[in-house]
Amino acid sequence: MTILYRITYLAFFLPLLIAVSCLCWLTAGIGKNAPVAHWFMCLWARFSLAVSGVEVRADLSALKRGVPCVFLANHQSQFDILVLVHALRDWNVRFVAKESLFKIPIFGPAMRRTGHIPILRENSRKAMKSIDDAVAAARKGISVVVFPEGTRSNDFSRLGEFKIGGMIMALKCGLPVAPVIVSGSGDVLPRGKWMPKPGVVHVKALPAFDPAERFTIREREAFRTWLQDYMGAAYQEVRQCPPR
Repeated sequence: MTILYRITYLAFFLPLLIAVSCLCWLTAGIGKNAPVAHWFMCLWARFSLAVSGVEVRADLSALKRGVPCVFLANHQSQFDILVLVHALRDWNVRFVAKESLFKIPIFGPAMRRTGHIPILRENSRKAMKSIDDAVAAARKGISVVVFPEGTRSNDFSRLGEFKIGGMIMALKCGLPVAPVIVSGSGDVLPRGKWMPKPGVVHVKALPAFDPAERFTIREREAFRTWLQDYMGAAYQEVRQCPPR
């Protein structure tokens, strides 16, 4: 069965990616916040997971469906984008993603045109621009997905260290913050690999909260420490008792 899924992945993933990227680029200007492009993006995620033999089991019961949020999710794999697009399909989401993804032919221009947000953390001026872009998206009613670890983790026994930029972004967006725990995507597609293997990825959303009720911009370090501990404990619970 694993060999069959690898064959279907090789046969369908790249053509599907190219086709959907073109469709997203063409439909990005239709409707408020590009709902048609968002639908194509969700379709891409659904079929890409299917041809890879990856099942997503998500528990989003702590959230109000469709209410815009800043989703702060841990990051294990390149498959996290597919997993989260599929799991969060009831929200019109945009990802804050590393700038190199936006340089991929066809895919990168489609990401930029549909409103996803590139970030280059090594450049403070560009990083501040990314924060401003995320705030602008939030004001339009778009949900923003941020990976506070900043990069994929190699150690799946715990969460990586959170970066301060994600805390500033969450505080400035003015939306409820919803922590999201992802477990299993690193086993499906580990860092440094390009061929996924069939498996199950678990996603659990924690209750959304208003960070401004607890922290100010000046208290962003305290926010980072608190969130790291909170999500870290939840991650261990998901690893031991994953959602069904």
